[in-house]
Amino acid sequence: VDEEEVNNQTSNTDNNNNEDDVDVEENDFKDSAEQQVVVILDLASLEIVKTKKGDFQLLNCDDHIKLMKKYNKDPQGYRPDIVHQELMAVLDSPLNKAGKVKVLVHTEKNVLIEINPKTRIPRTFKRFSGLMVQLLHRLKIRSADGRDMLLKVIKNPVSRHLPAGAVCYGFSHQGTLYNPLSFAQRLPQMGKTPLVLIFGAMSSGSISVADHPYIQELVSISDYPLSGVVAINRVLGSIEHHW
Repeated sequence: VDEEEVNNQTSNTDNNNNEDDVDVEENDFKDSAEQQVVVILDLASLEIVKTKKGDFQLLNCDDHIKLMKKYNKDPQGYRPDIVHQELMAVLDSPLNKAGKVKVLVHTEKNVLIEINPKTRIPRTFKRFSGLMVQLLHRLKIRSADGRDMLLKVIKNPVSRHLPAGAVCYGFSHQGTLYNPLSFAQRLPQMGKTPLVLIFGAMSSGSISVADHPYIQELVSISDYPLSGVVAINRVLGSIEHHW
């Protein structure tokens, strides 16, 4: 290969990454039937690029800026570090460690990924990048001992994976403004009605009801635009306090 080329499709080709970078947390994980909060990280940038050396990497604005200029791609749209940070925020939350969270990632390329709440995501972006490349090639990642399915690509649409009767909120600066604690107090009591919370995993733009017709209300939790990580921490922290 004489130059880098973008690979937009998943494949079953093996690569040189290993599975030692991801493992299972030893926590009080409960059966999925008891999970009450579905967190969806939407429009994540997870796209594979093949380099001149023949290996595969996660396309990002830091390492592949020359390629983006060559193909007139906007570097702002290639920020996989955002979904990396958001995943760590969700999976590290006390709400998740109590076994109350289900995590889905929906990419800008319409790939839907389910993350086992017990998964310990790599802390460095380099290792996270390798893990995502491996996932998009193999379509699933198991734990080191093979007993647990940690990450897997699942069938669209998102709506088929939402619990029946769930109340769905999308978070956007354009939504109705609430104090995070006030918003949490409006929610049903734990164990009565499942919740679906949709956060953007992109560097610009916002969640829209047009893309997610099951959203019942768009919510803003600040007078100022917030990063996805900050919004997740504020919302999940308020729900933990309320419940």
